[in-house]
Amino acid sequence: MTQLAERSETYQAAFEAFRRDRAFGGDNGLGVRRERAFERFLKDGFPSTRDEEWRHTNVAPIAAETFQRAQSSTPDRHDIAPFLFSGMGPQIVVINGRVSKALSSHDGLPAGVTIESAASRLSDDSTLVPSGPFVNLNDAFFEDGVHIRVAPKTVVSSPIHVLAVTVATGQPALVAPRLSLYVGEAAQVTVIESYAGLGPGTALTSAVTSVHLEPGAVVDHVKMQRETTTAFHMATMTVWLGRASTFTSHALTFGGRIARNDISAVLDGEGAECTLNGLYVANGDHLVDTHTTIDHAKPHCPSHEVYKGILAGRARAVFNGKILVRQDAQKTDAKQTNRALLLSDEAQVNTKPQLEIFADDVKCTHGAAIGQLDEDAMFYLRARGIDDWSARVMLIHAFAGDLLDRISAESVRTTAMKAVEQKLAIG
Repeated sequence: MTQLAERSETYQAAFEAFRRDRAFGGDNGLGVRRERAFERFLKDGFPSTRDEEWRHTNVAPIAAETFQRAQSSTPDRHDIAPFLFSGMGPQIVVINGRVSKALSSHDGLPAGVTIESAASRLSDDSTLVPSGPFVNLNDAFFEDGVHIRVAPKTVVSSPIHVLAVTVATGQPALVAPRLSLYVGEAAQVTVIESYAGLGPGTALTSAVTSVHLEPGAVVDHVKMQRETTTAFHMATMTVWLGRASTFTSHALTFGGRIARNDISAVLDGEGAECTLNGLYVANGDHLVDTHTTIDHAKPHCPSHEVYKGILAGRARAVFNGKILVRQDAQKTDAKQTNRALLLSDEAQVNTKPQLEIFADDVKCTHGAAIGQLDEDAMFYLRARGIDDWSARVMLIHAFAGDLLDRISAESVRTTAMKAVEQKLAIG
């Protein structure tokens, strides 16, 4: 029997075992959706570098592993404390894909906000989340999740934090977290979505996030990924924006052997505004891949995108940013910037901006810059008595801080900068 057949049989055995679990679902249509997703996964398998969207991202290390559904785990509050933030409202903790009532806190949950199981509200994201190899895995195997619903005209003053922790200690573990956010008309909310890892084992996190903004809604979103160096993180986020709504997201990637974020936003209402920012830091042999798509479907919609990366060692990064302007999306104003800082001669970045424009009255710009620390700036700092090491640290802080300063939650900004320092050993 070939290794591929053995791995398929392992996934099939895991899926058959999951069928007997209460979380699998039945008459509510969830079970049927799982069956179809798993059939697609078995048919298509994992992507290869022959696929254009995965040309620079080799997931062979993932395909070579035999992942099992992660078992239940009960870490102590002390274990997860480093991954929590101060100044938050409710903090929902998900352990190995299952919400932990013992570790979660609903303190500060205002009237007009409900937090419940994502499985019970799956219909809210059924038209948002596209099919894909790792989405299929999530659809087939996710057990629990978090659905946040904000009523119209509700203003949530404190951020809501959803923390997904993977505990991997033995057999390579498959975890499928799910988060959906539905924000009513003229409502406002800040959501912090973070991922962390515990234990020395190998884990595959296949995460799916969907966001729906009704007209006039305002969402400030931050995603921070701090999983272990033996983890694989493959995430998909989809956003639908209604008329005059505003979505701002900051994706911070600091962990994982291979980490990929597929982010797509559809501006489907006139006057909607979308901002996608990101900072990734990698070292060693790690790979960070970011694919973004901003789909301008209606007129008078601005979008802004700034992604920055810092790479050391033999790390590699991929950035593919696509801006689509449809025929009816006149008066579109879209700006995209990608910058990468290489701290070693072996680090590599593949960047590919894409513009597909089918309207004639638009403003679309993109720019990419990849390089090492600015020698003129280094000379300027050394000429004022600053040693070489301190000068390097100052310039790295400035490069990362330019993006981190755009995050409104102070505790998240501080934690993110510490993560940059730890990753690059400059703290």
